[in-house]
Amino acid sequence: MPILRVYKLYFSPNRKYVKALKNLLGFVPGNLSLYRLAFRHKSVAQNVKKGVKNSNERLEFLGDAILGCVVAEVLFKLYPYEDEGFLTELRSKIVSRVNLNQLARKLGFEQLIEYDSRMVGSTRQGSLLGDAFEALVGAVYLDKGYDFTKNFLVNHIIKSHIDIHKLEQTESNFKSKLIEWCQRHSKDVSFDLVENKEGESPKLFTIQASIDGEVLGVGKEFNKKNAEKLAAEKACEALSI
Repeated sequence: MPILRVYKLYFSPNRKYVKALKNLLGFVPGNLSLYRLAFRHKSVAQNVKKGVKNSNERLEFLGDAILGCVVAEVLFKLYPYEDEGFLTELRSKIVSRVNLNQLARKLGFEQLIEYDSRMVGSTRQGSLLGDAFEALVGAVYLDKGYDFTKNFLVNHIIKSHIDIHKLEQTESNFKSKLIEWCQRHSKDVSFDLVENKEGESPKLFTIQASIDGEVLGVGKEFNKKNAEKLAAEKACEALSI
């Protein structure tokens, strides 16, 4: 083991934190500040510039893209005769907040995440673990590069902790679930197509899922049906259903 990694593990002031990360990740991190940032929720973050906080949100954005790319490649190779619709549906199940929350909890993220304890039990806590998982992927990518991150996700996460074939058989129709919940609670639900942000592809669909006029989920996809599913999933997370 290189001298720097030995130092970090056994002699540095951060050795307890480094050991905790090594147990979680299977490797010694390089840039420790990236990993601390990945586990810092905006509820305890400080403003650093122009209203931007030193939270894990930017890393989450990056990690989401990396994770989606790796999962897409895994599925593309695993199912050579399935069409785009099947692959998209299965990828959505794997990277859904429900699945990522469960995965992060299984891996022990709760011991590392920094967040305001007043969030416990609130709807805002619903995606806390899944968001941190995506942020961690972003941190690994910036620290180690794409090839390392891909190998980490495939070998340490997907093969070890995700049963893809079981997920294939799992029903995850969040839109139906959301509609049924609204019917039971006498609430109005709508899925509205809204304008994309400047610079986004004109082929991209942006859907807002609203309950009694309040937007609880937004989905973006190049297929309108899939965008509605993503919006419904996020609304279900916000409502903890």
